[in-house]
Amino acid sequence: MKPLSLQRRRGFTRTELVVVIVVIAVLLSMFLPSTIKVKGKAQRIDCVNNLKEIGVANLIWAGDHGDAVPKSKLMPSGGLAALFAGTNAGTNCWAYYAVLQEFGESPKILLCPADERKAAAYFAKGGATNAAGTGVFKDNTTVSYFFSPDANDVFPQSIAFGDRNLGPGTVPHDDYGFSPANGQGNDVVINGPVCWSLKMHSAGNTAGAGNILLGDGSAQQITSASFNKFWLTNAMTASTNHHGIRLVFP
Repeated sequence: MKPLSLQRRRGFTRTELVVVIVVIAVLLSMFLPSTIKVKGKAQRIDCVNNLKEIGVANLIWAGDHGDAVPKSKLMPSGGLAALFAGTNAGTNCWAYYAVLQEFGESPKILLCPADERKAAAYFAKGGATNAAGTGVFKDNTTVSYFFSPDANDVFPQSIAFGDRNLGPGTVPHDDYGFSPANGQGNDVVINGPVCWSLKMHSAGNTAGAGNILLGDGSAQQITSASFNKFWLTNAMTASTNHHGIRLVFP
């Protein structure tokens, strides 16, 4: 007869297995929300840093072109004034960032880490492409930020750049607001209530939240309510567009 110690040990009973599953579920419910929240905060900080870098590049470009930003200079001088002089310029939003050569080889800075879009592999130089003709920064689908042709560094409170998931009304939606999924862009004038959609930085904030960069180069983390109450009003006062603020979305 074999010793009892050598007999095969039985597995979990159904009751024990249920208890283990319940304990794991409870632990996940306790720690998962905090983990998601921490990740969201980190992504928002990275996004703010991206906007600051864009602002710096914008100012550097202006310093090299008679204190005029790309939207204020004509094409022969390296600017895009003619491209954004009219309306419906949304498809060309990406072109504004393309002229900011201070980004060097880092188009990732144009993409918020909370965005569903993917960054381009590199900026094209002289129309160059890689062997497959892919990965080049050449359209809106690799950009996360709108810009305002009405922004003016003379007015520090004007809105220069911001998260693309801004939309009309006061109720956040599940899409990206004014920024269409097909990458065709959008060119809008806002003069009434807007709100950040539930994409990007609005997780856990049902009223919506996002980031903007002001004309003085400072980045702000704001809610939809504060955007409408303070920043939109101030920006409209500083805007050269008497009908509202013009924003070009990727």
